[in-house]
Amino acid sequence: MFPSIKSSKQSKKITTIGFYNVENLFDTEDNPKTFDDDYTSDGKRKWTYKRYKIKIKKLGSVISQLGLNKSKYPPAIVGLVEVENAKVVRDLINSSNLKKHHYGFAHYDSPDERGIDVALLYNKRVFEFLKSETFPVFLEDDEGERDYTRDILKVSGNLHGELVHIIVNHWSSRREGATETEHKRVTAAITARNIIKDIKDKHYDAKIIVMGDFNDDPTSKSVKTLVSDDFINPMETILDREKLGSLTYDGKWNLFDQIIFSKNFTEKKEGKLYFKHAEVFNKEWLKIFKGKLKGSPFRTYIGPWYQGGFSDHFPVYAFLKKKDD
Repeated sequence: MFPSIKSSKQSKKITTIGFYNVENLFDTEDNPKTFDDDYTSDGKRKWTYKRYKIKIKKLGSVISQLGLNKSKYPPAIVGLVEVENAKVVRDLINSSNLKKHHYGFAHYDSPDERGIDVALLYNKRVFEFLKSETFPVFLEDDEGERDYTRDILKVSGNLHGELVHIIVNHWSSRREGATETEHKRVTAAITARNIIKDIKDKHYDAKIIVMGDFNDDPTSKSVKTLVSDDFINPMETILDREKLGSLTYDGKWNLFDQIIFSKNFTEKKEGKLYFKHAEVFNKEWLKIFKGKLKGSPFRTYIGPWYQGGFSDHFPVYAFLKKKDD
């Protein structure tokens, strides 16, 4: 359906870790407990089963190609945000481009008012799932009422035989202004740090991967609150040196989508996974090819108008390699 990526440099020793904001992956059924009415066939966006199936197929194609410029295998782990429920995640891993790769997933319904959640896909051939749980981010609105948002997901398992903890985030948006909403993302960062502390209290040398759509750049206060001396954020280099982003916001590029590693991923020890490189997956066929938005992600909708694209975000991904025994 889309160009496949082949490279003479592909390696069996490279493992890919991915993250993707899939832009409102809703099914077509109305959930009376959430504000998903726009994503029904009678709703404002005329979200039909045909459009849903097209989006599922396109997203599956993208995910299947993450990292294939260096690895012979599709990603071992992929964090997802903006999924409505377990059904859409299941449909995604059973789509034509992913079903042969034996993905399992972790997902919980969160209290977000729009009904969007976070999830984690994992290739059961290389990742042994052990445990998952979610953690709420407690926010309040201007009236002191609870402001419900996405929970943070933690998944623990053995990746190529090595214990790894993955934390998936989708922090509050900038819709009401970046400055006005900054405190919400700082609160989410503190919540994530508490999860990290709990992991380290039990395993001081634990290997941890934190990923998400942080709705802030690597240099923002919230992300800096998250990334202390015990973590490295390779996305900061991508933003500073390569001037690449994962989405356009208010007419400029941002790198809200990030994958962050505990510092022990930089240690090259025998039989252990170590970090090599991170990238933005921004192939030409994932971009709008004309008009004022030329070059930005080819999205499913622009406002209420259906475009038939993939997502309003590019995926990001990183490579791990195991040092030879």
